[in-house]
Amino acid sequence: MTAASPNNPVDFTDLLAFYASAGVDEALEDAPVDRFAEAAPKPAERMPTATPRESGAPESPVAPPRLDRRAVPDAPAPRPSTSAVPDEAQAALARQLATAAVSLDELRQHMAAFEGCNLKATAKNLVFADGNPQATVMLVGEAPGRDEDIEGLPFVGRSGRLLDRMLAAIGLDRGSVYIANVIPWRPPGNRTPTPHETEICRPFIERQIELVNPKVLINLGGPSAKTLLNTSEGILRLRGNWRVHTTASGIAIPAMPTLHPAYLLRTPAHKKLAWRDFLEVKAKLRALS
Repeated sequence: MTAASPNNPVDFTDLLAFYASAGVDEALEDAPVDRFAEAAPKPAERMPTATPRESGAPESPVAPPRLDRRAVPDAPAPRPSTSAVPDEAQAALARQLATAAVSLDELRQHMAAFEGCNLKATAKNLVFADGNPQATVMLVGEAPGRDEDIEGLPFVGRSGRLLDRMLAAIGLDRGSVYIANVIPWRPPGNRTPTPHETEICRPFIERQIELVNPKVLINLGGPSAKTLLNTSEGILRLRGNWRVHTTASGIAIPAMPTLHPAYLLRTPAHKKLAWRDFLEVKAKLRALS
């Protein structure tokens, strides 16, 4: 975004879009505050320092008393932060809770009560899932965005509308698929989740897939594919090629990595690639039926 000038006036639509993409989606005050109009604080008046002659003190300097450091109490220890920092102990707890869930409702309750991921502190809602829990197709993205965080449902913004059209092109809709994310809480400002945050949430999404037990898994975007298919390859190399996601109980589920709808909105020329991937999913479902 370039600086404003008489020849280049401010485009407020672009400015608001920039703020929204940066995560600035709420006002702190009902009315704007003009910081320049606020009066600057007046400097404190300095008190005149009495000279030795004025105070009656001797002119020769007197050494200050020596401080006995042994008499100085230790500073109080800093209070621990209340926000959870992902670590191995929290990851172990997440695995324990995920394994203990015997239904999707129970898994959702465990995730709602889980305090081991710092992303929960800044998110408005837990974005658990949308669609049909008995679906034969499950789609998994990376993390919720602003619209998803507000509504508590995955893929409800612009990328969600594009995903709906992609599903409709192969005869599917939200009533016939199940949609979730690797990360159930929105990262601040839509930043990329850290590897620690991803590992904290991995047991939950893996258990979610296991409980749904779909016939076909669609990985939307590179982060979803890398996390659930245990690969380091980029999505442009992965997409269009069938892979396998293996659950903790040993069930092998065919997985199709494809491009994320948000990426397709930025790169419309690659929509044809995603179209080919969805045609592969349609053919796979026909073969499995």
